[in-house]
Amino acid sequence: MDGPEIAVAVTGEGPAVLLLHGFPDRADLWRHQIEDLRSDFTVIAPDLRGFGDSEKPRDVDAYRMRRSVQDMLGLLDALGFERAHVVGHDWGAGLAWSLTHAAPDRVERLVVLSVGHPGVPRTLAQREKSWYTTYFQFDEAEALLRRDDWALLRQWVQTHPEPERVIADLTRPGALTAGLHWYRANHHPRLELRERTFPRVTTPVLGVWSSGDAYLLEEQMTGSEAFVDDWRYARIEGAGHWMQLDAPIEVTALIRSHLC
Repeated sequence: MDGPEIAVAVTGEGPAVLLLHGFPDRADLWRHQIEDLRSDFTVIAPDLRGFGDSEKPRDVDAYRMRRSVQDMLGLLDALGFERAHVVGHDWGAGLAWSLTHAAPDRVERLVVLSVGHPGVPRTLAQREKSWYTTYFQFDEAEALLRRDDWALLRQWVQTHPEPERVIADLTRPGALTAGLHWYRANHHPRLELRERTFPRVTTPVLGVWSSGDAYLLEEQMTGSEAFVDDWRYARIEGAGHWMQLDAPIEVTALIRSHLC
């Protein structure tokens, strides 16, 4: 494969399911789902570029979404899968949408957790929720997040079930900057000035949002229906943003219900 080296766990047999995590996680975020799905699927769980054990390029442009789309297509090619079900959360959901737009013939069915279609307009209320996407643009963000034993980051991820694991991962050389580069490459305000058009999504899509999400409003998920031909929505009550850990049985059952 061209591009950075991608660490990936592959287990099970059957149709391929590609699991895509987000910030500030790695592939083991899906461990409960992997354990269940491996009985009927070939489960492919990569650390996205910049995360976990995958290579961490230094250049911001290396984290543009199109580059991660190529990473995933190259990964499927290397494993010999023409098509795969794709399940994404957080940045992984954004990548899953982009992969479906770029290569719809490669995506069998799509499940997106937390993050809706990129074409859904961002309201003022959503901008207030996602204040950090602008904060992370600044060069000083790394120092501010690390200051006083990661005090600000600890507050920001206070609903994460495993904050110490996350912080330990981000202390590795280059890890925090790589994670913030995803925001710098794909969420810079200048990108909003560009006109964007999206092809209709013909792949069947399940969108899942959790009522305890501290970062994303329900409307940005439910609004995705306007861009999708075959849309289904599920709401998980009580779980936070990291619903795979907060409600693993319910999340896994929803994924299975859409893929099987």
